[in-house]
Amino acid sequence: MKFHQRTPFVLAILRPVRPLLIKTFQSIQRWLKERDIRRRSRVEEMSSREQLEEFFDTLRAYDPGLPMIRLGGQGDGGYVVPDDLDGLAACISPGVSTVADFELALAGRGVPSFMADASVDAAPADHPLFDFEPTFVGTEDAPGWTTLESWLRRKAPDTGDLLLQMDIEGAEWPVLGAVDRETLLRFRMIVLELHDVHKVFLRSGLDEVGQVLRKLLDDFEMVHVHANNNLQPVRRHGYEVPPVLEMTLLRKDRVRRRTPVDKLPHPLDVRNNAFVPELVLAPYWYA
Repeated sequence: MKFHQRTPFVLAILRPVRPLLIKTFQSIQRWLKERDIRRRSRVEEMSSREQLEEFFDTLRAYDPGLPMIRLGGQGDGGYVVPDDLDGLAACISPGVSTVADFELALAGRGVPSFMADASVDAAPADHPLFDFEPTFVGTEDAPGWTTLESWLRRKAPDTGDLLLQMDIEGAEWPVLGAVDRETLLRFRMIVLELHDVHKVFLRSGLDEVGQVLRKLLDDFEMVHVHANNNLQPVRRHGYEVPPVLEMTLLRKDRVRRRTPVDKLPHPLDVRNNAFVPELVLAPYWYA
C-alpha cells in the first residue's frame, strides 16, 4: 500500500490522541522560548515587573467609529482592518512570501499593491495591479536590499494615502525604528505581523519594542490586535506574551470615534492554525 493510500488510516489512528499531541507540542514550544529567555538573562538585563507594567500601560485599542472588515484568507494572510479603503493610492507590502490573499482582496477594490521579497522569485499571484521586486526591505540600501523610504520614492505614487502591510519575520523592529515620521505619515493604515514580541522580557528587547510602538502610537491608533496561535505565549512576572502578534493601526486623522475596545478576539478574527485553540489576549494588551 502506497503512503497516500495509508494516509486516511493513519489519520484515523491519530485522531483520538491529536489533542494530547498538540498540547505536548505547545508545552515544548513554550519551554524552548522560556529557556531562551533564561539563557539570555545570564548576559542581558531582564525587564522588571514595573517596567513591563509601564509598557503595557501604553497599549490601548480603540474602536475608530468605522466598520471593521476582514481582508484576505481565513488563516495566515488575513487581517481585520477598518473599512477605510476608498481612495487609497496603493498598498506597500514587504515580505509577501507565497501568499497574496490580502493584496488580492485590495485589488478587488481597485487598490494596486507593490510587493518586495527576496525569498521568492515572483509574486504569489499574477494580477495587473501587482508590482513585485525580489528584494528585502531593511535599514540600508545595498545589493538585494532597500529601505522603505527608497522603495517608496522609486515605486509608490507621489500623492495619496498608502497602506502598509508588513510581515518581514522580525526585521520590522529595526525597519520601523529607522523609518522617518514623514514616511510613516504617508500611510493611512498600517497592518503588521510582529515577531519575537516575547523579547520584551529582556530590557534590550523591551526598549526596542517600546520605542517602535510609542513612535507609531504618536500618530496612529491601535484599532485591532490578535495573537497568532502558531506559537504559545511566554510567561513571566504575571504577563503572557505571544511571540507573534497581528496589529492594525489607523492614522489618527481618520478616526471618527475613539471608543475603548473592551473585548477581544474580534468576531472576525480567525485562528491562524485551525488545529490549535485560539489565544485570548489578556486585557492588559489592549484595555
